[in-house]
Amino acid sequence: QVQLVDSGGGMVQAGGSLRLSCVASGRSFGGYVMGWFRQAPGREREWVAAINWSDGSTYYADSVKGRFTISRDNVKNMLYLQMNSLNSEDTAVYSCAAGHPAVVGMSREYDNWGQGTQVTVSS
Repeated sequence: QVQLVDSGGGMVQAGGSLRLSCVASGRSFGGYVMGWFRQAPGREREWVAAINWSDGSTYYADSVKGRFTISRDNVKNMLYLQMNSLNSEDTAVYSCAAGHPAVVGMSREYDNWGQGTQVTVSS
């Protein structure tokens, strides 16, 4: 059974950085796509970034491109999201996800989810 546990959220001032982590367990993730999504109060869930677990190809939403970096450690089964130059629009609950999406930005195509970690950016 796949289990994802994400962590690393917190409060940071605008312009600051945070690194989120996600521990993946329960199976080998070769062939999977791992993603990060976020949801702010009153807003729909938004795709942030994704990575092909096997070859490391990365994909980013325009809103975070150049500021966020997704990465993975195949040996430790860890997924990361390095977030730099944070602003108030980045405030949300961030969740990692795993699956075989035909479109990496479609949340409904991911099968497994972490519990979420809160990121709050103060201006």
